[in-house]
Amino acid sequence: MTTAQTEGLLGMIAVIGILGLLVLPAVIGVVHDRIIDRQIRRAQRERASRGPDRSRSRRGTTHYAR
Repeated sequence: MTTAQTEGLLGMIAVIGILGLLVLPAVIGVVHDRIIDRQIRRAQRERASRGPDRSRSRRGTTHYAR
């Protein structure tokens, strides 16, 4: 392997490393979003399967006698 080939290989490895550093946060974010979406869907399914919850209070609503 000549010096030019070695420099080319090191340059290519450096470019691939920089690309990996730029892409890695995006991939981690996508995976995190998918995990959160899965948790939201599971919570919605559990809430829908329980039916209406009548024990919840209606905070923020004011009933005025007219």
